Amino acid sequence: MAGQFKLFSDPVHGFISVPRTLILPLIQMPEVQRLRRIRQLGVGHLVFPGAEHTRFGHALGAMALMQQTLGTLSEKGTEIAQEEQLAALAAALLHDIGHGPFSHTLEHELIADFHHEDMSRKLLDQLNARVDGALDLAIHIFDNTYERPFFHQLVSSQLDMDRLDYLRRDSFFAGVAEGSVGVDRIIKTLHVHQTESGTEHIVIEAKGRYAVENFLIARRLMYWQVYMHKTVLAGDQLLRAILRRARVHLRSGDSALRKATSPAFRFFLEQDVHRTDLDNPAVLDAFCALDDTDVLYSLKQWMGHSDRVFADLCRRFVDRDFFRVTFLAETPSPDQLATWRSHVADWLRTNDLSSTSTAENDATLYLTFDESRHKGYKEASDSIQLLERTGTLTELSSAEEGLGIRALTHFEVKPYLCSPKDVTLDLSDWT
Repeated sequence: MAGQFKLFSDPVHGFISVPRTLILPLIQMPEVQRLRRIRQLGVGHLVFPGAEHTRFGHALGAMALMQQTLGTLSEKGTEIAQEEQLAALAAALLHDIGHGPFSHTLEHELIADFHHEDMSRKLLDQLNARVDGALDLAIHIFDNTYERPFFHQLVSSQLDMDRLDYLRRDSFFAGVAEGSVGVDRIIKTLHVHQTESGTEHIVIEAKGRYAVENFLIARRLMYWQVYMHKTVLAGDQLLRAILRRARVHLRSGDSALRKATSPAFRFFLEQDVHRTDLDNPAVLDAFCALDDTDVLYSLKQWMGHSDRVFADLCRRFVDRDFFRVTFLAETPSPDQLATWRSHVADWLRTNDLSSTSTAENDATLYLTFDESRHKGYKEASDSIQLLERTGTLTELSSAEEGLGIRALTHFEVKPYLCSPKDVTLDLSDWT
């Protein structure tokens, strides 16, 4: 029996049993191995030193939790065929295969109007052709076109294997106790409920209510303490500013910069690539060749560029000399932003980074305004249903004890300003 599985040792879930049929060959595919070279938290490792974990570990973890969940559901009487089991494991393993370098940081920077799920779907087709259609059912589960929709819920919902793994994994590696959640307890209380029409959906048994509430609250805390940490936001803004400047030079025919840039990275900087271009084999090939290594290599080369602003921005990222992020009480007016940028422009001129004619434009790379947003629980579009002991279903936030969850149904928006630490700005009226 042991020969049917290969064991992977994981610091979060312990030993993971990987079926040698379908799943192990998928793991060995270059598109999956590429995830080893993409950090899970983007620039998060520059804030939390232990957060060096990768998308590959997360993919294995999500698959492991799917395996555990299907075992629990089978014990409760839900019939799951071997074909369905393998398809669900494959869907969980490959759900994030479409992530690009630095994960969410550059998701919308390399391909316009893009979400990593779009690329995951394209790569699923690519892998499916390679395994002679063995992923047909996994794709139906991914697309939510399979006749048993509870499988899709386990792959993509507010309580899916993706979220259960990344919260546990990210809190572990970041060393943030607030993200610790009772994953095992949640899985043990998952139940497949059949409606009168025969449709099967995932619900939570009433005894798992508090574990789920803790999960949702922990996710909110992780967003503000880790994913949207002010220094993470500073790193994100700096990296995006670098890409904007790189595009200007590459598209103006800068041959030296072209030679100093990773070919796969250069592909997305020299031309406008849109989500509608994902059927282009050249786009898929370039994307699959791209990972964190390409970006870091290019930035290190760019540090020697003759454009002092460009070189300074790259040095700041490589040396972790980030800008300051200040959360604001309200959104500043365009005139106020222009005033602050004018101060930054003066600082650029004083430090001989910009000329008189370029300083105002250069300042847009050094001072940026943005908003971080998060909604902890979507009660309308993707609700979590509680199975009461009476057999009735109750939406989580409308339950008698759901006051804390109702507070998570509202968008929380935090405006913030990113600016050089050496520039003193009067923010007294905004903080």
